[in-house]
Amino acid sequence: MIDPLHIIHTYYPTDDALRRLLLHHSRQVAAHALRVAARHPELGADTDFLERGALLHDVGIFLTDAPGIHCHGAHPYLLHGRLGAELLRREDDAEAEAFARVCERHTGTGLTAEQIRRCGLPLPPRDFRPETVEEEIICYADKFYSKSHPDEERSPEQVCQANSVKRGWTSFVRGTIASAESSTRASARANVKMERGTFAFR
Repeated sequence: MIDPLHIIHTYYPTDDALRRLLLHHSRQVAAHALRVAARHPELGADTDFLERGALLHDVGIFLTDAPGIHCHGAHPYLLHGRLGAELLRREDDAEAEAFARVCERHTGTGLTAEQIRRCGLPLPPRDFRPETVEEEIICYADKFYSKSHPDEERSPEQVCQANSVKRGWTSFVRGTIASAESSTRASARANVKMERGTFAFR
């Protein structure tokens, strides 16, 4: 069974600013994801998986070059999800692949192969969009929190504004997030998926 705290302490053995930031942010995302699941039992989300997946979604950040959030690795921050997925796939555990998918599919609202090719992103040209309801909820919840401003929670309006077009990348359709937590089963899942675009705001 995948134990998020064991994995985090393996790769972040020191109780330093980076580990504290990672845990703080990941717990924020986990709490938000669980609130969405509680408001929408019709989605049938696995809450145990949601919590553990949210705690692990950013586990690869230490390998990236993002000194503003205490990361002094060698890779572009954009790759943190892919790098985290690679770490989890090393685990000798049947659950590892499912959690690896959470890591590599939460960047922005998910990346398509066409977007990766068009923007020249340093990723293999594959579809990295969230697919399961748990992947979608974690991706959604993550948009409300920034590790650069760890004590703030964005409003739906701020999420839309923060994730509008940057560097020519595709944006959300405004209003999708605002309705994502007050809908029926069919529209709830569609709204949690959001508009499948890409953006970079951290």
